[in-house]
Amino acid sequence: MLNYIDAFMRIVITNDDGVNSSGIIAAKKAVESLGKIDVVAPATQQSGIGHALTLFEPIRVTATNLMDGSAAYSVSGTPTDAVIIGIFEIVEEKPDLLISGINIGENLGMSELTTSGTIGAAMEAAVHGIPALSVSLQVTRGDIKFHDGHVDVDFSHAQKITKKVAENILNKGLPNGVDFLNLNIPASHKDNKIKITRLGKRMYNIHIKKRLDPRGRPYYWIDGDPVENDTKNTDVHILKTENIATLTPISLDCTSPLDSMEGWID
Repeated sequence: MLNYIDAFMRIVITNDDGVNSSGIIAAKKAVESLGKIDVVAPATQQSGIGHALTLFEPIRVTATNLMDGSAAYSVSGTPTDAVIIGIFEIVEEKPDLLISGINIGENLGMSELTTSGTIGAAMEAAVHGIPALSVSLQVTRGDIKFHDGHVDVDFSHAQKITKKVAENILNKGLPNGVDFLNLNIPASHKDNKIKITRLGKRMYNIHIKKRLDPRGRPYYWIDGDPVENDTKNTDVHILKTENIATLTPISLDCTSPLDSMEGWID
């Protein structure tokens, strides 16, 4: 249970699926009893944008409403832009927690750290010392992963798990050495267990689709085939083989051990 003082906590919610996504409403409903909520999200679908920042054009912010009628802010930029605008312009004080999600589709493995806009938003919050949680829900239909708007998905289990992790962050803070957490929730589940995991190598093996336009010139689609057998105890392996939610602690310090460089350069 949260303490009385926690009623004054501030939570910012963003995503990379856009302010009209069903997932952002699910995230808000999951934690609305834990504090004051501010929703600040990209105006449009931004999947795959990673940690990109808008530098060469102005960013517009529009007061709007989510599909459930609640207030939100729509940002004409990336998830990272939304986080920066949210925490430095819209929220009156430094938030106690930022939640990015609930994303439609899982974000697993090392490669997603640099490509996922969901993770990129959490990473940006962490850069500014704000405890952050990126949340993604596995889906079995590929056609809804990049939809801009409402999708018919059951978020009830994802909401329970999100609230549980959010409560832990608000009550205990993040563990030492952890800058943010990456939570992935299975589409089907056996129970409410959460397993602490390492990042897998990758969620997809790259597959390039080459086609020809009407004038015979080639063009390409970057696609991917799911990795079936990642190393045991990684987020990729556990989510896909055990149907258990995975929680991966992430550090911003990507520096390799310095002693690994000894004798390498004179």
